[in-house]
Amino acid sequence: MNKHSLMATLASGVLATTLAGCGSKPVTSAPQHVTISLLTLWPPPLVSQFDKAVTRYEKLHPQVTVQVQAVPFGELLSTITTDALSPNAPTIYNIYDLWLPQLAQDHVVAPAPSSYAQDVRAYWAPSLAKAVQVGGKIYGYPNEVDDYALDYNKALFQQAHISHPPHNWVQLQADAKKLTKVNSAGQMVQQGFSVITGWNSGVVHPWMSLMQSDGGQLLDSKTHMPNLTSSAARQTLNLYHSLIFEDKATNPALDSANASTTGPYLNNFAAGRTGMIIMANWWESDLQSAMGNEFHNVGVAPIPVGPHGTVPRSVYYAWLFTVNGHATNAQQRAAWQFLRWINSPASGQGGSSFMGRMLTEAGDMPSRTGDIRANARLLDTPFMTPYVQELSHAMPFPLVLGGAQLTTDLQKQIEAMEYGTQTIAQTMSRAQQQATSLLKQYYH
Repeated sequence: MNKHSLMATLASGVLATTLAGCGSKPVTSAPQHVTISLLTLWPPPLVSQFDKAVTRYEKLHPQVTVQVQAVPFGELLSTITTDALSPNAPTIYNIYDLWLPQLAQDHVVAPAPSSYAQDVRAYWAPSLAKAVQVGGKIYGYPNEVDDYALDYNKALFQQAHISHPPHNWVQLQADAKKLTKVNSAGQMVQQGFSVITGWNSGVVHPWMSLMQSDGGQLLDSKTHMPNLTSSAARQTLNLYHSLIFEDKATNPALDSANASTTGPYLNNFAAGRTGMIIMANWWESDLQSAMGNEFHNVGVAPIPVGPHGTVPRSVYYAWLFTVNGHATNAQQRAAWQFLRWINSPASGQGGSSFMGRMLTEAGDMPSRTGDIRANARLLDTPFMTPYVQELSHAMPFPLVLGGAQLTTDLQKQIEAMEYGTQTIAQTMSRAQQQATSLLKQYYH
């Protein structure tokens, strides 16, 4: 598919939205000098780049000062919840969408005033606008969106005489076996297919992407109750079990990772010791750094479709900017005005917002529809373009109260099956019971 065809697909698919104008309205300065601050998880190079836009904004709005501070991902939520009531708390939070329901319920973040909510509905796809909603109210501006795809080593595929990436689970298993190598002592020296262990969303999101690609859903969309005893859940657990115990093409002990370090999971793939992984687009820069000149061997393909599925259905999730509900009225007004500007073409060039350009250059995927169209790198590069294409069929991780705990509980159940300490039936039953008990605390 060429980039013009892709743009047409995006215009009619999940990412479709009608662009009218530049996406921003005239910004007025706050009536008095006000200082606002933004808390994020970005590394120093991204903070430095963002500061350039802040400098521009402050020149346009001399009565506003914008300060940026960053903490590691593992400290971000605790920093928000600990400091929310402090008079020195940040005005703007850059958050993972899974945290939004609880932060909204606790009034840590404020719903967007109507004109800003209209911005989001007008310039983001409906599915992504829902990623920043709780109870029908929009709570911020989406910035980054991430989904999953199958990454594979083209050089190892060629060595194994495999002509193309697997389209379905039968091909996935067959290819994984062909890609697996053991030494004379029976030790695995090359793994066909790798699964993440040790990191909750890293375990659950790829598993869910396969389950959804077999026609399943984690939760019932109306009742918010779990579907972990469904046929699709069983089939996906059985796929993992077969790869690990029957095919011996997957070894969970080689696959630990977390959100801050790539770990053996990615390192083994980068070193050519793993043939296939399911991973999110934001790990591109880590792969490039680890593989150097060998990065051209990375192929990206849709999630293989299960026996009862019809199309690949990756999981996706978003990051968003929210405003502290305990900030002063003047700070909240200034914060929303700044967020409108930084997420509109007025802050960027060539039809892209500054945020869209910054995220694209960092190897991340912006969520604003116009930003995807305006940044050619998203539409014509071998690594990123397949991830953009997959958004048209992707499904969001459910935004529910208790979502983070749900993810951790499911991780532990899946890992218990992977390490052989419980059966598939036990895994399904225990996961269903845990998830039901958890979610009934919030949804009746």
